[in-house]
Amino acid sequence: METLPDSRVVVPEDVHQVHESLEPMRSRMSNYIMTLQDQIVSALETLDNSQAFHRDSWVRSEGGLGTSCVLSKGKVLEKAGVNISIVNGHLPPAAVKQMRVSHQEIPESAGVEGKGLPFFAAGLSLVIHPQNPMAPTVHANYRYFEITDASKKDEVPISGNAGGEKENPDEIIAWWFGGGSDLTPSYLFEEDVVHFHSTLRDACNASLPEGAPEIMDSSVFPAFKKWCDEYFYIPHRTESRGLGGIFFDDLTSLPHSRLSSAANALKPSTPDEIFQFIRKCGDAFVPSYLPILERRRDLPFTEENRRWQLIRRGRYVEFNLVYDRGTKFGLATPGARIESVLMSLPETARWEYMSDMGGSGTEEGKLVEYLKKPKDWV
Repeated sequence: METLPDSRVVVPEDVHQVHESLEPMRSRMSNYIMTLQDQIVSALETLDNSQAFHRDSWVRSEGGLGTSCVLSKGKVLEKAGVNISIVNGHLPPAAVKQMRVSHQEIPESAGVEGKGLPFFAAGLSLVIHPQNPMAPTVHANYRYFEITDASKKDEVPISGNAGGEKENPDEIIAWWFGGGSDLTPSYLFEEDVVHFHSTLRDACNASLPEGAPEIMDSSVFPAFKKWCDEYFYIPHRTESRGLGGIFFDDLTSLPHSRLSSAANALKPSTPDEIFQFIRKCGDAFVPSYLPILERRRDLPFTEENRRWQLIRRGRYVEFNLVYDRGTKFGLATPGARIESVLMSLPETARWEYMSDMGGSGTEEGKLVEYLKKPKDWV
């Protein structure tokens, strides 16, 4: 510890890290997403430079709170939303049974009667729909979920604590992290897609031990990229929503069925390691996307380009309302804030009967080719 001439004390960085690691994970994740939301909103406001985000803080009567930050009809951003939610409550027995499929650590006898099991969830979700058809839409989401043992203790949440800690907290019987980020362009600029995927790959690989052999075999990135391509697929259109990125769920200390044995051996496994991985991915959002938006924001475009953009946004709506698990979970959650759940939808979209756009040999068709057959961009 170094003492400066003016008597200020410099505390080594690792001391801060040790102190943080002693905090409950729900507090650490809550604090992180609040900070990340402010950073992303600030960066987008600086780029758009026409108006500020509308900040809407809310409280959930069933337990928890959140802040929705939304900008509409900006100079660069047609609609952008950066939301956080920090909620708690009880999972009904049916939901507990469904979650037990992926989390066998939840006891068979837990939550089968009465109110089910207590849960806590904290996450950040964002969607950005730019004005210019040459600039891609982007989505990101990072979240933490835990289930605790039903307690017989009379516990009172600590006043003013966004993480919802209790004086005598229940035992955590299951926890996991999830998240990802994906790019949805209307027009293909390969260098943009390569930049986006490269930045996410580097964020994923930052958690690897120094000198890890066969880096791509040991990395989680290939598996999470493939999972993203599969998740954001629209079966009734036989095409993907966009050009992918990463997607993952149920990331815990246990080996993951989506990962190779080499990746499982080196993946982040402790709660602290996975949290740091989440932070690397979350912190990668601004450098992965804003340089692309800067490059494309002022490119010239035609009414036909705009028409195609709105058709692609129609596909975006179809996926989100029909297939997206997060949207369906939000709509089914008691006390859900519907305005926030549906924040991801664009303000304008288009459906044409038997549209003549997107055919082979056209600029639109170049994109469709990769929507039908995903590519490894890095």
